[in-house]
Amino acid sequence: MTVDVHQHLWTPALIDALRRRTAPPRLDGWTLHLYGEPAYEVDPGDHDLTGRLALNEGLDLALVSLSSPLGIESLPPEDAWPIIDAYHEDALALPAPFGAWAATCLVDIDPARLAKALDQGFAGLQLPATAVGTGAGLARVAPLLDVLAERDLPLFVHPGPATEPGGPGWWPAVVPYVQQMHASWYAFSAFGRPRHPGLRVCFALLAGLAPLHSERLINRSGEGRGLVDPDLFLETSSYGPRAIDAIVRELGIDVVVNGSDEPYARAPDPALGDAARHAVAVTNPSRLLNRKESRK
Repeated sequence: MTVDVHQHLWTPALIDALRRRTAPPRLDGWTLHLYGEPAYEVDPGDHDLTGRLALNEGLDLALVSLSSPLGIESLPPEDAWPIIDAYHEDALALPAPFGAWAATCLVDIDPARLAKALDQGFAGLQLPATAVGTGAGLARVAPLLDVLAERDLPLFVHPGPATEPGGPGWWPAVVPYVQQMHASWYAFSAFGRPRHPGLRVCFALLAGLAPLHSERLINRSGEGRGLVDPDLFLETSSYGPRAIDAIVRELGIDVVVNGSDEPYARAPDPALGDAARHAVAVTNPSRLLNRKESRK
């Protein structure tokens, strides 16, 4: 079962909801306005279902998620929930090979509502890295993570909103997003894992390459190098063979999973041979998602 765990596809209900808003996050035609980022001209073709189906032709499963940098999860409940509910309804109606990550409001922590959504068939829950980058943040969302653990479903950690406006257009993706992922990797290891010992977690964009700082961690009296948590996964979006190779050297191949971040990037080839390619795109995602690996 060839899997891409990280795609975004803006469905009609989500687009309509963003266009109805008068404050960020909002769409003015196809111009996206966010706090902390320059205005972005969205290509309508990027979110065309027919075109995406053609791109996904070789996949058995493509998981879409709400774009956490939009900041929808952190809106007041009366603003967040209608948009999230609309996203959920449209995402569940997408044809194969699509699946979806559930979303939730972070101002109104509602485990029962999450449980109801997950039971409709979502692959797990996506949270922005900004919500799980500290011990306090992880304590706050712990009831949501308990729901995942009860259902043996994974958490997907995705960059959240950029909070520092200014700079070139690439700045949010290269600086704040990476910093958020770095913090969320170490925060979960330090504070989340003791509270949720069996939870599988997947970190977008190779966790901002956080595992490569193990030598500094050791020098600062952290845990020893070579301790690999087999339930902490890293997906590959926006990186390439050099970064993937470095992560594999640090953690091994078994925790690396295929992710593209479509339509903003393409899934990289690990360039480590056919066995590694199969592990990253088939075997490891199947373990992350608790699905049986299909044989074709």
